[in-house]
Amino acid sequence: MRTRGFQAAQRLIDFANAVRTHPDLPREVAVPLLASHGESPQDLTETALSDADLRELRDAVSKITGILTETDTDRAAAALNATLADHAAAPRLSRHDGHPWHLHVDRHDAGWADWFLASSALALAQILTEHGRATWGECAAPGCHRLYLGTGPGSPRRYCSTTCASRVRVAEHRRRRQG
Repeated sequence: MRTRGFQAAQRLIDFANAVRTHPDLPREVAVPLLASHGESPQDLTETALSDADLRELRDAVSKITGILTETDTDRAAAALNATLADHAAAPRLSRHDGHPWHLHVDRHDAGWADWFLASSALALAQILTEHGRATWGECAAPGCHRLYLGTGPGSPRRYCSTTCASRVRVAEHRRRRQG
């Protein structure tokens, strides 16, 4: 059985959408989200993840969300480079807590915010280099502001879900029929 590795880009999307839904990112939302992305229970206690850490993590999520809404690949790359320069260290392979080998670019003494910014920027940089473009974005459906990752095959993605894509297509079809 192959163990699924870390999904730092999906963690970023999930956190960014959570902060958009809960701007104060309360502990009861943040902790289960971190746990679902592989953080250990001992790292999620109120001592290990303080209220100040949660505020800094929320601010870090808000900061990197600007990259997720950047539609120009060159500007996204420049923002990723700046984030990596400010928050990352030399890459190193790591295996801990039963997880498979994965890259870390956070500093050994990094707090939650720097860890999140460094690992998220690395994940987005890897996606950008693999696809040659920013494959993430904000849903194009009117009234929907969810963020998405579009790393699958086919045309560039514009919607967060098939539900939003279908809703837009149906509305366009009805508009054409009325015209």
